[in-house]
Amino acid sequence: MQKVVLSIFAFALIAANVAVAEEDDRYVPETDSQVLQKLEQWQDLKFGLLMHWGAYCQWGIVESWSICPEDYGWCERREGENPQDYFAYKREYENLKTTFDPGEFDPAPWAAAAADAGMRYVVFTTKHHDGFCMFDTESTDYKITDMECPHHDHAQADVTAAIFSAFRDQGLWAGAYFSKPDWHHENYWHPYFPPRDRNVNYDPEVYPDRWEGFVQFTHTQIMELMSNYGQVDILWLDGGWVAKKSPEDIRGWYGGWVDETTSGFFKRNIVNQDIRMDELVAKARKQQPGLIVVDRAVPGKNQNYLTPENRVPEAALSYPWESCIIAGGSWSWVPDAQYMSVRKTVHLLVDIVAKGGNLLLNIAPSPQGTWDDGAYDLLEGIGDWMAVNAEAIYGTRALAPYKAGRVCLTHGRDSGVVHAIYLADEGEMSPPAVIDIPGVKAEVGAKVTMLGIEGELAWSDGEQGLRVTIPNQVRAEPPCADAWVVRISGVVVE
Repeated sequence: MQKVVLSIFAFALIAANVAVAEEDDRYVPETDSQVLQKLEQWQDLKFGLLMHWGAYCQWGIVESWSICPEDYGWCERREGENPQDYFAYKREYENLKTTFDPGEFDPAPWAAAAADAGMRYVVFTTKHHDGFCMFDTESTDYKITDMECPHHDHAQADVTAAIFSAFRDQGLWAGAYFSKPDWHHENYWHPYFPPRDRNVNYDPEVYPDRWEGFVQFTHTQIMELMSNYGQVDILWLDGGWVAKKSPEDIRGWYGGWVDETTSGFFKRNIVNQDIRMDELVAKARKQQPGLIVVDRAVPGKNQNYLTPENRVPEAALSYPWESCIIAGGSWSWVPDAQYMSVRKTVHLLVDIVAKGGNLLLNIAPSPQGTWDDGAYDLLEGIGDWMAVNAEAIYGTRALAPYKAGRVCLTHGRDSGVVHAIYLADEGEMSPPAVIDIPGVKAEVGAKVTMLGIEGELAWSDGEQGLRVTIPNQVRAEPPCADAWVVRISGVVVE
């Protein structure tokens, strides 16, 4: 076998070590062999869809957060008859259930568009923090299938069941987003006590029976999802403040957004909110063997992968991870949302994959149960790029120096192939005449090609790595837009 020697630059390793040092010592690797196997498969998928959807979309506001009495501009109360009266506002917000009627709901086109774009799994919000259930639970009437919700008589009233089925039919994994806090349930925000912030509004240790009622409610709902909705591959739990650990244990792990100057609510009033996760996960996995569990922002064995939110780490991380990123507007649907360009999204995907992560791209359905045209256009463009270059994405792993300048590296886990992905510069519509690939040196006989074109490319060893010449004909008629992949085969990684 011909050999390409990959120089592991010391500066890259130092940067990676600094970036992950604090997080590494808080990530607890899984030990269940079925989960480990599933997690390895998940790391091969690389690209998924997140969908935030609930009755709140009728107001075009950020999901749930306006009913939380925390003073941030992004969750300011601006809709309703009297947003200045918190309790009147919350009643009106919860009354959105009685007008939620997404009559055009049909998840089949969503699933087809996601599959064509190269997405391999979906994570759907079965329940957000407001407690409104987008599935047919028997534990509450605050749900989309209740008689008081106009959608209850729709042919696909149980939207979670319909979404999971449609996406499975396209070959995607099904993931259930579920909020651990529930701001509607009387045993989380008990009506006797006014809520102060996002946390439970009483001390569970002072009122253990009340808290136990909430624990049982949470277990019941999650087990309904595990038992009544076919194969569920991922249980994606949000609301990391609902945890057994102390504030200091979880501070700073909620997707990296916690700010020392504005997170006083988050840190000051948190109490022990133990919902017995170990017990719950054991029950869930008995029903769904190999289930991947993501107990977000709670360091421990029930956080199988980490989820930096709306950001990409500076360097490769040493554990499984996924960046969840807004495609357009907000996590929830908002009018006239502006979607990312295809180029920006492709570059985002490549950057994340080169650092060993997955991209979970959020698209939010409208009050009518439709996607914006901008969402379909974005996914179509990504699909065009993936049709040529998917080999450089799926089933790959991070490889130092990961990213240097405009070039990202991926390594075929089983194929012995290195991909160097050149990210087009602003206004650049074709690959440059020469692509320098830092950290890669090749021996005589190595085969260097570009995905999407026939024939081999001329190359030479430069001082910093491999130098590849791109023929004029390829530059005039590139195989795709936005990023171009140089494939180096016959690789031995040293």
